Amino acid sequence: MARHNGRTTEQVRRDIEDERQRLAGAVDDLRSGLGEATNINAKLRGKVPVAAAAALGAGFVLAGGIGATMRLLMRRGREGRTKARFGPFSLVDRD
Repeated sequence: MARHNGRTTEQVRRDIEDERQRLAGAVDDLRSGLGEATNINAKLRGKVPVAAAAALGAGFVLAGGIGATMRLLMRRGREGRTKARFGPFSLVDRD
């Protein structure tokens, strides 16, 4: 048999087969790890109230809730009496 790099064809075949076995084991490990990493139910099982509150808060902020609430509370209108003032903001009493 012809030798390349000091190895016979049988040695090369054995090395290739060993590498295939190692790669198959690595792929199996990655697949099982991917399943654990993407299991959202297990991660949120005990934290549902916290996750719901975080989602509600994020939705409120993204919808412009803070700005809308401040505009409602600190409205600068001509109607009503000013109850309190803080810089450019004022609380107005509308009867």
